Amino acid sequence: MRPCPTTPLPALPQEAGCRCCAARGGAWQGRRAFLLAAAGAAALPAAAQVDVGAASGMRRLVPAEQLETSATQQYSQLLAQAKAQRALAPDDHPQLVKLRAIARRLIPFAMQWNGRAAQWRWEVNLIGSKEINAFCMPGGKIAFYTGILDRLQLTDDEIAMVMGHEVAHALREHARSRIAKSQATSIGLSLGAQLLGLGELGNAAANLGTQLLTLKYSRGDETDADLVGLELAARAGYDPQAAVSLWRKMGEATGNGGIGFLSTHPTGPDRIRELEQNVPKVQGLYQQTRAR
Repeated sequence: MRPCPTTPLPALPQEAGCRCCAARGGAWQGRRAFLLAAAGAAALPAAAQVDVGAASGMRRLVPAEQLETSATQQYSQLLAQAKAQRALAPDDHPQLVKLRAIARRLIPFAMQWNGRAAQWRWEVNLIGSKEINAFCMPGGKIAFYTGILDRLQLTDDEIAMVMGHEVAHALREHARSRIAKSQATSIGLSLGAQLLGLGELGNAAANLGTQLLTLKYSRGDETDADLVGLELAARAGYDPQAAVSLWRKMGEATGNGGIGFLSTHPTGPDRIRELEQNVPKVQGLYQQTRAR
């Protein structure tokens, strides 16, 4: 779910657009919410219920700090562009308020999958565009386009599944791995060579241009994010069945055009079948959270 930075961003509906100068894109930070909810998260079983295996060792070729810095810069540029076009939602926009509330419930469970998540300066923003799209950059930089909310008429549970999926990409460091594999192949570096002091991949991470906005993940990465996102949302108290209804809606939307989400996240019966098989694994987490 990567945004196209060249796509014109139409203004938000009038109730938001007339106050666009009040937008403070990035003012909301999830770290405080993370800390406040940590105690509640710790009360739930820590062991993962879905089986996704270990994250790719290739990611170690790209310094996490440099990649996250690059992501922050690109995210800021995107928000500035949206604000200039009166398409960045102000903090009191109802849809943005909802997105940030959902994020506050998901974020406390992120550290289980990546210890660095406790230090990320999480941000959630909403951009006015008819495009069906959403993403989470390395370091916890989340953005939704109004098109994915409006055109698919997503429920809160389905929004949580989208957000969980995108956050999972960041937690599992899929961008870091994909860049490492691509760059290592092109310059002929091995893991051993990098550890001996060759810095080409570190430099690549610091000079990514717009790669993070157009990066395509592998089928394995997508399955990984589906399952980790499913568990994150279930632990946060969102109905895991919504993952299935979400991807069915995505499948029905494929003929409508302008779906950046599906250009990098193709849907299909195999994807839905995999989710259906894993819903029972996290159903207990959902029910336990709802009972609290």
